[in-house]
Amino acid sequence: MLVVIAAGMMACGNKHEHIAPAVRDSDSLPFMTAHGISNLISDSGLISYKIVAEDWNIYTTEPQEWTFLKGLFLEKFDTTFHVEWHVQADTAYCHDNRIWELRGRVVILNREGTLFKSEELFWDMDRHEMWSNLFMRIIKPDSQQELEGNRFRSNEEMTDYHITSSAGITPLNEEKKETPPTNKDAKQQADTAEPQPTQRSAAADSHRRQQQ
Repeated sequence: MLVVIAAGMMACGNKHEHIAPAVRDSDSLPFMTAHGISNLISDSGLISYKIVAEDWNIYTTEPQEWTFLKGLFLEKFDTTFHVEWHVQADTAYCHDNRIWELRGRVVILNREGTLFKSEELFWDMDRHEMWSNLFMRIIKPDSQQELEGNRFRSNEEMTDYHITSSAGITPLNEEKKETPPTNKDAKQQADTAEPQPTQRSAAADSHRRQQQ
């Protein structure tokens, strides 16, 4: 009887408890939170981006993540510090300092003045590509042409893009209609017109010859 009790005590002592690892503060809380920021970010030693946001949360988890839960305005500069394009969104995330995810009312304006609107946009900073799997609308400023569709993909400058299931709208310029001349216009035409020679009747010419 004592042997059975001892065996039972040994079995309880070797029992493995399935306990999850402790939750650290860094798993759920940002390492740093900044409010009302306007920050310049460099790439390869050159200032390439400007970020304006109400809140900026930085997480040190792997992979590192930035969140902009109250909106984001971002500008991208070229090597001469001219703005290539700017984007604004209701919510933004930056994953591993490489992949940007923009949500909500996403609006992009490039250097050519072309306007892009969507509710989703991804941007790979390493591959210099942008894409979206939701509805996208493109408006060109010079001709007011509109192009819309799904599954958008573009280069980083937003100048070479492809959109599937697309449909476009091209406004047509109405021909100018000729308006009837006003009394003032008719008077001006009469004043500038050259005087026309008067026609003499055949009887007047005959009477003149007889007098000669």
